[in-house]
Amino acid sequence: TGTWLLAWSVILLAHTAHSCPDKCLCYAASKTADCKNRGFTEIPAHLPPEIQILQLQNNRIWRINQNAFTATPLLKILDLSNNSLSSVAPGTFQKLRYLQVLNLTRNLIHYIENKTFSFLPRLKELDLSSNSIIRLPETFGNSTGNITLLSVKHNKLQKMERILLESLPNLKVVLFKDNPWQCNCNIFGMKLWLESFLYRGGISDGIICSAPGIRKGKDLLKVPYELFGACPLRTAHVQLASSHQHGLEHRGSPKHGHHGELGDGGRAGCEPKARPRPVSLRHAIATVVITGVVCGIVCLMMLAAAVYGCAYAAVTAKYHREQLAPARQRGTPEEKELFESSLA
Repeated sequence: TGTWLLAWSVILLAHTAHSCPDKCLCYAASKTADCKNRGFTEIPAHLPPEIQILQLQNNRIWRINQNAFTATPLLKILDLSNNSLSSVAPGTFQKLRYLQVLNLTRNLIHYIENKTFSFLPRLKELDLSSNSIIRLPETFGNSTGNITLLSVKHNKLQKMERILLESLPNLKVVLFKDNPWQCNCNIFGMKLWLESFLYRGGISDGIICSAPGIRKGKDLLKVPYELFGACPLRTAHVQLASSHQHGLEHRGSPKHGHHGELGDGGRAGCEPKARPRPVSLRHAIATVVITGVVCGIVCLMMLAAAVYGCAYAAVTAKYHREQLAPARQRGTPEEKELFESSLA
């Protein structure tokens, strides 16, 4: 009897360990755990270790424990949309090395820390839209270079670090809309990156300026380069450097992390002046063309003057020959000799 009781206990424990949590529905064929709309405030325990899809949307989850996903290492799709998360600790998802899609939309997240999504080498889609994010880091984490889709729309972002975008070389789609983008010196790097991204065939919904007032509602790509000509030399140097040098300078700059976050006064100091210098390539080409035209006209005038002078000299010489020849023929030998000597 004792042996049977022990065996039954082992079987019961094994069944409990691999059973579906209360209030969830688990499907072995699709390896899915459906836990949406169940009122959870945390990640449910005792999830089947073989599941690859975990649906947790429309709950009240407000925190995620560090070991929440230790028992589900095979997850490929994790949907945490429409919950109450206000922050995500770095390393929260680091056990999910097979994760491909992470949906964090419609939460209460205010900022993302550096390396929050470290050690997710297969992550392809990261959706952070419809939160209250005011700041993004310089990097999402180690081994996040395979992300192909990034959405940060419907947040409170005023700028985004170019170094973060350049750390995602496989991006194909990036969504920016409905953020209060500040189109001043701090966003110049994004302008350069976005132009290059679109040239390479990337897809984006564009960046629409919210400030300053004269640029409100304008597409960042249509803001002329001349308006960024008065930006501080340090900013211009960093933004116009090559991608590699750009990254090194940003890491080495002690002020970079806080640049542009000094309130309205800091942003106003970075605003371009009212009358910027004409530094665009278009103006330079126009200057060269105008100079060439003026030089060509002057050369033509000089050539015309030279031709006119030669023609006038030839006509004058012919006239003298025709007028003086009869006089030489009518004169006496002494007069001819005197005339020839005077000509000599």
